[in-house]
Amino acid sequence: MSLKQASVHAKWVIGRVIGTKMRKTAKVRVTRLVLDPYLLKYYNKRKTYFAHDALQQCTVGDIVLLKALPERRSKHVKHELAEIVFKVGAVVDPLTGKKVAGGLFLEPLTESTENTEASLTEKLEQLNISASPSPSLSFSASASPSSPASA
Repeated sequence: MSLKQASVHAKWVIGRVIGTKMRKTAKVRVTRLVLDPYLLKYYNKRKTYFAHDALQQCTVGDIVLLKALPERRSKHVKHELAEIVFKVGAVVDPLTGKKVAGGLFLEPLTESTENTEASLTEKLEQLNISASPSPSLSFSASASPSSPASA
């Protein structure tokens, strides 16, 4: 008996879209971990699948879930797009569920500016900072540090 298995026929696979040039078809690369029997170490093994994308909704870089078709649609297309798991560019914080750009949370644009101004004044009051400049902080021209020293 051989220790090596034949290729894996999975019903559900998850991978990254690497091409959408063909009509209603997405080219998806799936990475699996395969054990090397001699070194007893796992290595990445990549396989490319062609999936039917009826609505042409995925773009290059999306993480998608593929479902195996009961019969082939064509010579190479054996799967269909079940869902887009992660859309490229739409990063969501897993803890809060809010969209993120870099290190900043993207707030929805539907909030009114009055709420924003009210929250800013509340924050300023918490920090004991007034919105208007105080008259005691005005500088005179003679006391400025950039005036030349008298000789």
